[in-house]
Amino acid sequence: MAMATVLTMPAQTKVSTQNWVGSWATSQQLPEPQNSLPAEDLNDATLRQIVHLSVGGSKLRVHVSNAFGFLPLRLTSVHIARPLSTAAPAIDPASDKALAFAGKEDVVIPPGAEYLSDPIDYPVAALSDLAVSIHFDLPPAEQSGHPGSRATSYLVHGDAVSAADLPGARKFDHWYQLSAVDVIGTPDAAAIAVLGDSITDGHGATTNGNDRWTDVLAKRLQSNPATRNIGVLNQGIGGNHLLSDGLGPNVLARFDRDVLAQTAVRWVIVLEGVNDLGGLTRLSDPPHADHEAFVRRVLASYEQIIARAHAAHLQVIGATITPYTDSGYYHPPASAEADRQAVNQWIRSAGHFDAVIDFDKAVADSAHPDHLNPAYDSGDHLHPSAAGYRVMGELVPLSLFMH
Repeated sequence: MAMATVLTMPAQTKVSTQNWVGSWATSQQLPEPQNSLPAEDLNDATLRQIVHLSVGGSKLRVHVSNAFGFLPLRLTSVHIARPLSTAAPAIDPASDKALAFAGKEDVVIPPGAEYLSDPIDYPVAALSDLAVSIHFDLPPAEQSGHPGSRATSYLVHGDAVSAADLPGARKFDHWYQLSAVDVIGTPDAAAIAVLGDSITDGHGATTNGNDRWTDVLAKRLQSNPATRNIGVLNQGIGGNHLLSDGLGPNVLARFDRDVLAQTAVRWVIVLEGVNDLGGLTRLSDPPHADHEAFVRRVLASYEQIIARAHAAHLQVIGATITPYTDSGYYHPPASAEADRQAVNQWIRSAGHFDAVIDFDKAVADSAHPDHLNPAYDSGDHLHPSAAGYRVMGELVPLSLFMH
């Protein structure tokens, strides 16, 4: 009779006091054809991408992603360095360091998965920038990325991960295969995950300017000694929806990856719904009963988000949907504005979200509250400008994150 052998492992006696916290993140999606790279571009190629950190720390680790790949993805090397500018590929060569994955420079990421690099001693300041250079020997079978980076990336052929500069690099404003950067923070460090659409992603913000409303919030958190331990993770996707896949997976489909799997998240801010409401009437205006049913589905989606956040012991903060009357894309009728008002009233009502940020009232035209204030309008009557994003970021009460 065969006997089973049971190995008893010694109990863990040393408790780590290191506290990893998310400092930067971006939602992964399958890039649309116009936002994906031709396969030959990633054949023996180096991709250098620059990200803007929120909270600082003494060590870091980088998340690389194959979330939408259907075959394993090999990265032959990944390096980090301090960029000389947010708008150029040059780095300080003395700051260049190779990341390791299980002690090796290369990594093979399974389909649909994400990999953490090994921790590296690499002090980074809050609100600083980090260049991440990836070398591909062969292109991904399917790219995972984030089209709305509002940051310029650089591509050259060959292995140039340590190069001080990349003259002649191809430039584009997208990120690929890079999903997050964590740092070692203080024992009570934590992060805010922000679920949103293009208004969170930063459409209308300054390319390489880091002036999305989430950037403004991160800067304010760093200016207050009581909140300097808090990271901000922008999980906005342009064109995103609550009820259906738009550009990127719908909110409920991506909630686990973009919120629950993020490092040390304690709060979730939700600014979603304008694409759902605008889409209902974009081509025609359905009967009133259809509007009522649609609003109920939107509210039910919020309830799902709240329930799942609370199950994970997260505080969930609702943000009202900003005006978009006269939007050239949605050209909403009065019925769409009535839907927006109904949804915002529910968001503001007690007993739903743990707290509310009233972006609607902050950026609306006081004389025409169904319109964006012209001073905050990027020009399309849907997306705020950098000035509008500044008002939004300044509106968020820091007291929400002091307990």
